[in-house]
Amino acid sequence: MQQLILGSSSPFRAEVLTKLGLPFIKISPEIDESSHIGEKPEQLVQRLSAQKAYKIAESYPNALIIGSDQVAVLDGQVLGKPGNHENAMKQLSAASGKTVQFLTGLVLLNSNTGNIQSVVEIFEVIFKTLSTSQIAFYLHQEEPYQCAGSFKSEGFGISLFSKLNGDDPNSLIGLPLIRLISLLEAEGVDVLQPNQ
Repeated sequence: MQQLILGSSSPFRAEVLTKLGLPFIKISPEIDESSHIGEKPEQLVQRLSAQKAYKIAESYPNALIIGSDQVAVLDGQVLGKPGNHENAMKQLSAASGKTVQFLTGLVLLNSNTGNIQSVVEIFEVIFKTLSTSQIAFYLHQEEPYQCAGSFKSEGFGISLFSKLNGDDPNSLIGLPLIRLISLLEAEGVDVLQPNQ
């Protein structure tokens, strides 16, 4: 099997990928993640996922490279990382009683053949109607100030939701494994037969 590379600085994505039991290395691609004028969230995550993979391919010409990027969208607006308590309060107050969409771009690039597969996975989080004191309590418990949308779904953030809609809960953490398994199969890698 070709070397498998996760193009990400996220420890959470790496933790999700270990579920597949495949050996991989993690490399943080240094790219500009700014959005382009008029670029839709779906286009943004697709472009950045591919850019991450291509950047790593410059140094690894015979690898299977996973690129992934994610944005949270509320009322058509991209939610960034809040950075502090005050901004997180604003984000969660705005999300209260509403649906936040998580768009995760996923790319698998075979740097040897140049073959690239790209998908965008959508996962919806429906928030409970939350009081200011509930939001403040949650934020003091988890301090998710470096998380888009101001919560950690894999942690206590689950207490904020009334419902989740999507094909793969791993998408919320930034790496949709069900789709990735299909992309790997198209490159001849069967995770159910790892000693190929």
